Amino acid sequence: MPDEVSLSTKARRTPWNKGKLIGAKPPLRPNQVWSIRTRLLIERRARDLALFNLAIDSKLRGCDVVALRVEDVAPNGYAVDRATVRQKKTGRPVKFELTDQTRQAVDDFLKEAGKRPGEYLFTGRRGRDRAMTTRQYARLLADWVASIGLDPRVFGTHSLRRTEATLIYRRTGNLRAVQLLLGHTKIESTVRYLGIEVDDALAIAEQVDV
Repeated sequence: MPDEVSLSTKARRTPWNKGKLIGAKPPLRPNQVWSIRTRLLIERRARDLALFNLAIDSKLRGCDVVALRVEDVAPNGYAVDRATVRQKKTGRPVKFELTDQTRQAVDDFLKEAGKRPGEYLFTGRRGRDRAMTTRQYARLLADWVASIGLDPRVFGTHSLRRTEATLIYRRTGNLRAVQLLLGHTKIESTVRYLGIEVDDALAIAEQVDV
């Protein structure tokens, strides 16, 4: 009898991926990026604008974006041109450049929130001494993309990590540069991450000095 109950329970259990779109999340297009930026700017959502811009510029994984501290990008109280962050997954440092609009967004947010070195840059409902969770970050992203008419099920936090990397590859074809920017240890990982055709990738790789 217990076995029958157990089997019945398993049969009724809803699959974790029911109703969800599975697979690599696509990057945002430039016009979609600008639409989200404009909306966040108009709505005066300083934190969200700084988070969105930093996520795109840094090309960091979600866990690394939410773990950023003030001194990582603004050690002297204002945003720097370039920053270096050690990745949680690989332990390897990765460098990235902050654009003018990102630095402005970060500076505005720091001023509004009264952030100081030593504090997490982005905090959630758990207090100033606790970093925002990746789940909350994902919920915010879903809200951003939905606000411009996109399906939030299609996009994820990796969409922001992929956005600038994909654009750089399409404009330059330089896999090595993208590999360094993403912090990948192997160029094959970059190929898979960008979804590049194998023949195309090999042709480009032959032109790259490692």
